[in-house]
Amino acid sequence: MAHLLNTSFIPTTTPLRRHSPTLPPLTTHSKKTLIQAKIREIFMPALSSTMTEGKIVSWVKSEGDKLSKGESVVVVESDKADMDVETFYDGYLAAIMVEEGGVAAVGSAIGLLAETENEISQAKSKAATSGSDSAPPPPPPPVEAAVADSAPAPVPVAKATSPVAAAASAVHPASLGGKRIVASPYAKKKAKELGVDLSGVVGSGPMGRIVAKDVEAAMAAAASGGAVEAAKVPASPGVELGSVVPFTAMQAAVSRNMVESLGVPTFRVGYTISTDALDALYKKVKSKGVTMTALLAKATALALAKHPVVNSSCRDGKSFTYNSSINIAVAVAIDGGLITPVLQDADKVDLYSLSRKWKELVDKARAKQLQPQEYTTGTFTLSNLGMFGVDRFDAILPPGTGAIMAVGASEPTVVATKDGRIGMKSQMQVNMTADHRVIYGADLASFLQTLAKIIEDPKDLTL
Repeated sequence: MAHLLNTSFIPTTTPLRRHSPTLPPLTTHSKKTLIQAKIREIFMPALSSTMTEGKIVSWVKSEGDKLSKGESVVVVESDKADMDVETFYDGYLAAIMVEEGGVAAVGSAIGLLAETENEISQAKSKAATSGSDSAPPPPPPPVEAAVADSAPAPVPVAKATSPVAAAASAVHPASLGGKRIVASPYAKKKAKELGVDLSGVVGSGPMGRIVAKDVEAAMAAAASGGAVEAAKVPASPGVELGSVVPFTAMQAAVSRNMVESLGVPTFRVGYTISTDALDALYKKVKSKGVTMTALLAKATALALAKHPVVNSSCRDGKSFTYNSSINIAVAVAIDGGLITPVLQDADKVDLYSLSRKWKELVDKARAKQLQPQEYTTGTFTLSNLGMFGVDRFDAILPPGTGAIMAVGASEPTVVATKDGRIGMKSQMQVNMTADHRVIYGADLASFLQTLAKIIEDPKDLTL
């Protein structure tokens, strides 16, 4: 019986095989798809959840260059960082549709990729047709053009404003004592290959950023003996008073976030904390690479662990989340905007590792090389202006978080001791801004008391 059942399936397979001649039309259809796919569009990618448009910092490849899958093609400036965009296919960069400095919406075509050299001319025709169908982009403001033209040359205005530019580049304590170099990833790679010192290269990209062609120009200048003269040219373009300057992608993102934060009902609480013990600890561990930022972040994280509601967040106005991780975002001012690198799991990471991580994040922030998860995952924000002598200030609550703490300078203060005498203590003022939908006054007061105890007796910070 089993033998009969097995053989009974043989006739049923035969009709299926008889229908096999109908398969060639499917093969023909797949060939059509393959032909149409020989010219592919390179789209502006979404490099973060908040990105709506991106600016072309530099094209790593030129039109006609051969590309391999996974190779970098273009450097794009998102709302917070510069990132290399790779190709998913082999082929040739047939046409560049958005030039360096141009802005394109996420998902729009910025270039065309041809499968073979034979399709390059066809792709260029397609790019020209596409460009004529769409409305031309508005011309750049005359002031920008003038600045861009004058950037490579040593103009008097640039020299006069170079002290201002130098001050702007030192707005974060981690940049003190070091020179800030902002260059595209490809420019850095090119400089390493050619042995060019980026500190002597004048950037012609947006906000004075060094791009690949600047490195090549510096190499050529060095070969002709002009490198020393070029190194003396101020890297920052002059500022023309009365000019109108459009937002950079980063400034536009900051603007959107600040406007969004106005829809959140917030309140503020201030607290004075003695820092003598923290200052003494800092002197001991500074030689081991520990920064004051890491000390404050660690103290804040330990206090948040005891007050999870202050580490919570409300996004929809109907519920809130007790975040499972304590990720301290620290505000950093950089050229052209503001960014908040995140020290993840700050309550669990030891102080020395936290300091090393912070230095790494600051270096990447300066070079605009932070990955989205390194600046979008904060659950609590810390903003410190104490290094500028600011004694107190209020910070604006970032969207999607429950609280932000503004830290002022630690200053010697005359105080009354417990026995009725007059003494001297170093004190700092911290002001907190919180989402009142989730966090109440008593919550912040209790958190600040815990934070004060940790800072005034910081033995747990080095455990």
